[in-house]
Amino acid sequence: MEFITGFNRDQLVMMDFESCVGLESWARTVDMFVDILPMEELGYRDVLNSEGRPPYHSSDMLKLYLYGYKNRLRSSRQMEHACKVNLEVIWLLKGLRPSARKIAYFRKDNAAAFKLAFRHFVGLLKEWELIEGATIAIDSFKIRAQNAQKNNFNQKKLDRHIAYIDDKIREYQDRLDQGDGVVGEQQIESKIAYQESKKERYRNIEKKLQESGESQISLTDPDARSVILHRNIINVGYNVQAGCDAKHKLFVNNDTGSVNDTHALSPMALDAKELLGVESLDILTDKGYTTAKHLDICTRNGITPYSSPKDHSSHHNGRYPMVDFTYDKIKDTYTCPADQVLATNGSIYDKAGHKVKHYKNRKACGACPVRALCTTNKNGRFIERSIYQEALDENQKRVEARPEYYRLRQQVTEHQFGTLKRQWGFTHTLMRGKQNVLSEVNLMMICYNLTRLMTILGPEVLKNRLKRLVPGFSALFEAILAHMNSFLLPPNTSPNFKPTRNKVLTAL
Repeated sequence: MEFITGFNRDQLVMMDFESCVGLESWARTVDMFVDILPMEELGYRDVLNSEGRPPYHSSDMLKLYLYGYKNRLRSSRQMEHACKVNLEVIWLLKGLRPSARKIAYFRKDNAAAFKLAFRHFVGLLKEWELIEGATIAIDSFKIRAQNAQKNNFNQKKLDRHIAYIDDKIREYQDRLDQGDGVVGEQQIESKIAYQESKKERYRNIEKKLQESGESQISLTDPDARSVILHRNIINVGYNVQAGCDAKHKLFVNNDTGSVNDTHALSPMALDAKELLGVESLDILTDKGYTTAKHLDICTRNGITPYSSPKDHSSHHNGRYPMVDFTYDKIKDTYTCPADQVLATNGSIYDKAGHKVKHYKNRKACGACPVRALCTTNKNGRFIERSIYQEALDENQKRVEARPEYYRLRQQVTEHQFGTLKRQWGFTHTLMRGKQNVLSEVNLMMICYNLTRLMTILGPEVLKNRLKRLVPGFSALFEAILAHMNSFLLPPNTSPNFKPTRNKVLTAL
């Protein structure tokens, strides 16, 4: 019986690496993409040694990272191994074999450059009209940090640990009072000393927490926070913000900061507007971003937010909801269902970081026949109105007037997270510190946008566009392009990290 057999390992084979890499290979796309980047302008520094072995070029290291992150090779050890056994990587790096240490330090030392490279790429996509900048959807996803749950503390957790230790110490002291053996007493005293040392450690952590002014503290990665990953599963990680353009669902910008989305709307929206160089844009977000202050900031800066409205808490207590109270904008008063006027004294109060006014009428509430349907407060019903309430009301009107438009949010932004996490394994970060974690996020988003371009334009068209942006190639065709004014795109006014040589090639 015959079988399909391989080649003879002892036979000398003449081959070239060029034929080992497919024409539509990801390695070829990465190679051409990195060659068009202005590495020095983006902050990559090639420091030549005065003696000893010369360094690796930053473009070669960036090619290795972009190839690796797309193919689940994220650790420096995995990349080092790929340089020895992966034919595409050997072709991409032309046989270079950097050590794991060298690979790791390149990522650690170039966090800012990775960010600028991503933003430069976004600017190029805007020039190519693949990013429109008219509608941006913002959402977030969580990734685990390099910090164990046991090394993250808040005040409640510290109090629980200290209370447990105090109980153990009392238990040991009671056993000492009842004991009569010298050996047993020595063991118990050593246990008490051990518990006292643990208590001292928790006291030191408590002191650091109070000095930081934060609600929680992480010992391994100080920037990591306890976040809800999904379905009430809590882990220490990062809440990564991402903005996506509606035209081709390409990433536009990113950030990470708080454990939730409450204060992320206006910073992300303003950053996207500045990066894309547009006068106005629409922002689509879910309910977690609906904060009156940030809605107001957006509207005052030419940004129209469509953020899912939040229900008032009074909707769920079985009493008159806020919709039954009529607000008079001119008189700055509310009229209740019993036709009584609730007025404000004009003072602005701080409630959990929100600026609000109080509206009440104690005299009318005291004799109101339907008070039981309105409030259980002994001083009567009072209403808290945000000083930015008008922005909330306008946002709600927009969403309710264009429900189909708002529902585009899920189509624009959520499926990318599934690709990053499920297909490419980006469920956790390998780095510590916000800036270093964002370097991984920027690498992932460059890979995603570049992969999407291969689908949108096709591998051949994308390669031709990238080829024409290579410095030597652009000089060759500069004279030809000067006679193609009828095909040129309008000049782009975006001020973001574009080398001069790219501007004459916008038609291609």
